[in-house]
Amino acid sequence: MKKWIPPAVLAAILALSLWNAAAMEACVARWRDQLQQADALVDAEDWPALEHLLADSYQDWSAWQTYLHIVTEHDAVDDAESMYRRCMAFAAAREPSELRAETADLRDQLRLLAEMERLSWRNIL
Repeated sequence: MKKWIPPAVLAAILALSLWNAAAMEACVARWRDQLQQADALVDAEDWPALEHLLADSYQDWSAWQTYLHIVTEHDAVDDAESMYRRCMAFAAAREPSELRAETADLRDQLRLLAEMERLSWRNIL
């Protein structure tokens, strides 16, 4: 009976790793889509809708903070948090060029968060 425990533990760890990667990928895709919509609102110069969208996206992001701090590097999460806040500040100040640059950086930072949790040789080695 004891010989089945190590493979069962490894299988459970693999299943949780795969679930975590899928959950992270889904969240990041949603946040990146929201930021893509924000870029479209910047182009349309719809500042009130943009501020509302960024606030909603930030609220969605904030709801996942505990999970993110458990499963990924704190520095990467904190960097994304700072970028979200800068995006909202640039939107409030109606600074389109800085906002576009910051949302691009934030989308890339979010991509990195998902990449860090992906099951790949690069992450294993």
